[in-house]
Amino acid sequence: MRISMVSIHVTEPAHAYRFYTEVLGFETTLAIPESDVFVVRAPGQDVGLLLEPSDNALGDEYRSALRAAGIPVLVMSTDTLFSDIERLRANGVHFVSDVFRDASGEAINFSDSVGNLIQLHQGAS
Repeated sequence: MRISMVSIHVTEPAHAYRFYTEVLGFETTLAIPESDVFVVRAPGQDVGLLLEPSDNALGDEYRSALRAAGIPVLVMSTDTLFSDIERLRANGVHFVSDVFRDASGEAINFSDSVGNLIQLHQGAS
């Protein structure tokens, strides 16, 4: 077995789609704008990320609670943390933390502009 798709709740699916594709560089797997259905994936990966409308009270409560607690809904890995931070800042991404370090490596959290915190992580070398 393997994971083929996961979802995150977003406040505005079309806006999320633009952020994940135009700012983060994800690829489109499926886009049905008239139904607010958007699935993207990171380049070179086959796991889809469904940008799920947060029009369900439970989904909205979950998304909001994670955000309020400062818990990222998604962790993305990179081998070039500091250059990725520069590129994302240049594209208007709002970082909500400074880079922090622990035994697993270095990371930073940012807003995906549709209600979620995302963590960008580079493993310890």
